Amino acid sequence: MSLKQQISDDMKAAMRAKESERLATIRLLLAAMKQKEVDERIELDDAAIVGVIDKMIKQRKDSIAAFTQAGRTELADKEAAEIKVIEAYLPQRMSAEEVAAEVKAIVAELGAKGPGDMGKVMGVVKTRLAGKAEMGQVSAAVKAALAGG
Repeated sequence: MSLKQQISDDMKAAMRAKESERLATIRLLLAAMKQKEVDERIELDDAAIVGVIDKMIKQRKDSIAAFTQAGRTELADKEAAEIKVIEAYLPQRMSAEEVAAEVKAIVAELGAKGPGDMGKVMGVVKTRLAGKAEMGQVSAAVKAALAGG
């Protein structure tokens, strides 16, 4: 079953179970997916859907930081609950060690040396690790690998 179909099925299940918060979050996810499909005139595959999910999670983390700083804990809690629902659709993530090993292999493969090659390395890393690892973690691993190399 595709990720898109699973999300649709979960929306129907949330409707039947009258889980209003979960339903609202899944509808937001489906709306974001539909928006991307309409904007780019494409049918999203699982990898593209994972990209949409990653973007939504990043937006919510930014919102949590802003709400916490403003003392609005109830809004921060709502955003955190949405993250939990959305994260359920992400594939199993790589550990920090696996990310570092993969990045070192790519740096060696490209023959990259020093921080000047960061863009070249990140381009390859993003395509290979999209959906498998959190990009902030990947970026830090690339910086560390290039600093050491």
